[in-house]
Amino acid sequence: MEANYALISLGCAKNLVNSEQMLYLMDQAGFQLVPDPDGADLVIVNTCGFIDAAKTEAIDTILQMAQLKQVGRLGGIIVTGCLAERYQAEILQELPEIDAVLGVGSFGEIVSAAKAVLSGRQLQLFGDRNAAVEEIPRVVSTGPAWAYLRIAEGCDNYCAFCAIPYIRGRYRSRPLESILEEAQELAAHGIRELIVIAQDITRYGTDLYGKRCLAQLCRELGKIPGVEWIRLHYLYPDQFDDELIREIADNEKIVKYLDIPIQHINNQILKRMNRKGTGEEIRALFQTLRQRIPGLVLRTSLIAGLPGEGEAEFEELCDFLRQAKIERVGVFPFSPEEGTAAARMDRPDEETAQRRADLILQLQAEIMDDFCQSLVGKVLPVLCEQYDEELRRFVGRCYADSPEIDGQVLVEGGREGQIVPVRITAAENGILYGEEVSA
Repeated sequence: MEANYALISLGCAKNLVNSEQMLYLMDQAGFQLVPDPDGADLVIVNTCGFIDAAKTEAIDTILQMAQLKQVGRLGGIIVTGCLAERYQAEILQELPEIDAVLGVGSFGEIVSAAKAVLSGRQLQLFGDRNAAVEEIPRVVSTGPAWAYLRIAEGCDNYCAFCAIPYIRGRYRSRPLESILEEAQELAAHGIRELIVIAQDITRYGTDLYGKRCLAQLCRELGKIPGVEWIRLHYLYPDQFDDELIREIADNEKIVKYLDIPIQHINNQILKRMNRKGTGEEIRALFQTLRQRIPGLVLRTSLIAGLPGEGEAEFEELCDFLRQAKIERVGVFPFSPEEGTAAARMDRPDEETAQRRADLILQLQAEIMDDFCQSLVGKVLPVLCEQYDEELRRFVGRCYADSPEIDGQVLVEGGREGQIVPVRITAAENGILYGEEVSA
């Protein structure tokens, strides 16, 4: 009988794609996936190492696995992903219970690592994090009708607060043909929604083809039978051009929901963050997008409390949010990440940063509630994901909701894995309620 294993995937969607690739490789090698590490021969912990909270979660998870191993209820521990890559010199020293460590350039070696651990060997593999993206098939773990479609790896932006370029390497686009082939296969297996992801999708193609190719990619994705929704994460404000805006507006399969992380609006803070462009250019872009894409829902990410942000700069950000009425906002109190330029700035005032983040959330709650109320009475297409026996309704999402970060729609009627028309009857605390409309 072949060995069994459990897999714990932490962090972002890009990390989840790597987990899905490892699932495929392990399955092809004959390993049996089990849902619980308790009693397994192996566990793979695919870690995030981006911010303090993510690092803490990863370390706590590894320590929990170490406790299972210590009492004989788990065999080997394999740690992969960003935490492993970021702390490759320290991780085995600090956590000696780990049996194998794979960096972000070595996901494709997971079977070799598993076999080494089962034979009693400790292993460390750190491949080239700047190498071309490995074209490894996946076992899709989301669904039943949506999947992530990763189009690039790494990042060249070097924002002052972000460690991603140092962990994930330089920006590398996948070949257009490889992406389309994967998208066609996903559609053939019933995927209705493709969520296009990379650290920065607006730069897609610049390294490989010498020009921005996201609009071209979206056009080709829109031709694939079975694909009904194309959702775009993350678009950087300085890389929009007329071709891309026109494609988003005209392509009926692109949901009118754009995730554009701006981080701030004050020019001096943007400069300290090493962000491209100015607050005036962000305002102009959002105004243009609203004018040219009717019904557009915007999502953004913000950082509050960066050293140098005084009350005036913070109030400018709040004023912008009141005026722009961005429907979806994620905000983080500034946390200095070791190895980044921002970590060398003045020591942050953590209490002030958290207070400002909380104030933004309060401000945004009212904007979000107003938006949700504006949907009541409308008929929206809703992707029905799963039936909740307790609620006796399908749980789904409309165009304005990206999975796991936005709201949900609770549907009377509906069909699993299908996009159906739903009349919204009520909205409460970010959740929409509705009933399927008969054809």
